[in-house]
Amino acid sequence: MKKEKIRNMCLAGVLTAAVFVSAAYLHIPVGQGYVHIGDAFIFLAASLLPAPYAVFTGAAGAALADCLSGYAVYAPASLIIKGLTALCFSSKGKKILSKRNLTALVPAAVLCVGGYYLYEIILTKSLLAPVSGLVGNLMQSVFSAVIFVITGAALNKKTVFH
Repeated sequence: MKKEKIRNMCLAGVLTAAVFVSAAYLHIPVGQGYVHIGDAFIFLAASLLPAPYAVFTGAAGAALADCLSGYAVYAPASLIIKGLTALCFSSKGKKILSKRNLTALVPAAVLCVGGYYLYEIILTKSLLAPVSGLVGNLMQSVFSAVIFVITGAALNKKTVFH
């Protein structure tokens, strides 16, 4: 039991760092924000870790990336949206790319695109102004989904995590 808890904490720490680095430093400017593959690491964390660890990984990694890359205004939204995103996935299967986790890519994208759209409505007090960010957020979800599927397929062939 203690060994499993230490494993989960270590894996959560590494994946939180991966979310942070990929979101803060490996991004492509698009529209009002940027596209990154940090969500792929959130999906991976949520497929490998129990929910509390996965939620922490998504929320902390994304919010920290926002704070340290000039987008601190988005940190409150990222904390909630990315934490909730992790709940779409499950670590209970024998494979990372289980039917549930592949299906979870759809609500994760809806949560990301819709969540940031709603947050930007609050920021801009306009329904129209945030529309320009929809394509970038959708691209980010798609890129992250592709990276997650490629990584998950490779890790499913190994028994390192399960």
